[in-house]
Amino acid sequence: MSQSEGNSNKMLAIVAYITIIGTLIAFFMNREKRDELVSFHIRQALGLWLLQFILGYFIGGFDSWMITTSFWIFFIVLFLYGIFGAVAEKQMAVPVLGPFFQRLFKSIGQ
Repeated sequence: MSQSEGNSNKMLAIVAYITIIGTLIAFFMNREKRDELVSFHIRQALGLWLLQFILGYFIGGFDSWMITTSFWIFFIVLFLYGIFGAVAEKQMAVPVLGPFFQRLFKSIGQ
């Protein structure tokens, strides 16, 4: 793998965490030349985004700033953990949920 391919793969892994649209962009750009690092981070990011949307729907029903603030801090920390793993070019699963996301979306990137 050349230096430019490595940087491209690293950028795709990072882009996967930047909005759900970024996840889709990384997914479609990774289809031609499959890279395990990018596929790993696409699975992590997709799981985080879907979980955030599902839980956010229910959290929105609470009228408590403490609950909503905790929700947002929880997901910001998980997304930052994933982004730092992508920057370091490591396959670090997000705590607790990461292995589940890898099993759930195992068909992505194969």
